[in-house]
Amino acid sequence: MFTRMLIGLDGSPNADEALEQAVHLGQRFKSRLVVVHVKEPHSLLQERRASDSGALLARAKERVEDAGLSVDVVQKHGDPDIELAALARDVDAVLVGRRGRSSPHDVVGKTVGSLIRIAERTVIVCASKPSPMKTCAVAYDGRETAQRALELAARFASVIHSTVHVIHATIDPSGGTMVVGEAEAVLSLQGIPFVTHLEPGTPGQAVARVIARTQCDALFAGAHVGSGRRSAVTVSHAEEILLHTDIPVVIQP
Repeated sequence: MFTRMLIGLDGSPNADEALEQAVHLGQRFKSRLVVVHVKEPHSLLQERRASDSGALLARAKERVEDAGLSVDVVQKHGDPDIELAALARDVDAVLVGRRGRSSPHDVVGKTVGSLIRIAERTVIVCASKPSPMKTCAVAYDGRETAQRALELAARFASVIHSTVHVIHATIDPSGGTMVVGEAEAVLSLQGIPFVTHLEPGTPGQAVARVIARTQCDALFAGAHVGSGRRSAVTVSHAEEILLHTDIPVVIQP
């Protein structure tokens, strides 16, 4: 299912962890990895000599080949979100660190937030260390993108023979039961074992509690983007979820 994956590198530790996560997934799915470094124009913070960029890609290529995987390396110039989104059309998923050099203090960097908004493929926002991704959780609110995230989680769980934990944050238990009932029907039809969790509080708090109890190590969520060019990316409250957790978040457009 993840047979070809794109990894964005900018020399930051978070991007290095994204590469390690890609290697873990790549070995499971026998994937081909495409490692990309995008050099931003007119950026003092991101300014790197061509030789530095080449060394960055060479180290990544060596790491992937040592893991027994096929790899392509690509160097681009431009805006990282736009270049990565364009390259993503030819892959199954894009893996990125939570934040890069340009936004070290944000939960989700500006490149990641924009990439989630414009990419047409799955974006995996990686954790501070690689995860085996053996137990899946889904942040589910019944919306169309959450339904797609549920479908992807079900496919993933069928490959790794995992239980899917469906998490719904609600202040209305009866209404919440109806929402998760849709997810239960989907998983039941596919024969995927599941557990549903109706939790009070915000999505981030709900996800954090369930992950602490169940030790889930991968979270699937839908990307919810408001209307308008200047609309904020909410990504199923991803910024809040990422603030409360440190596991890979697999975001479906």
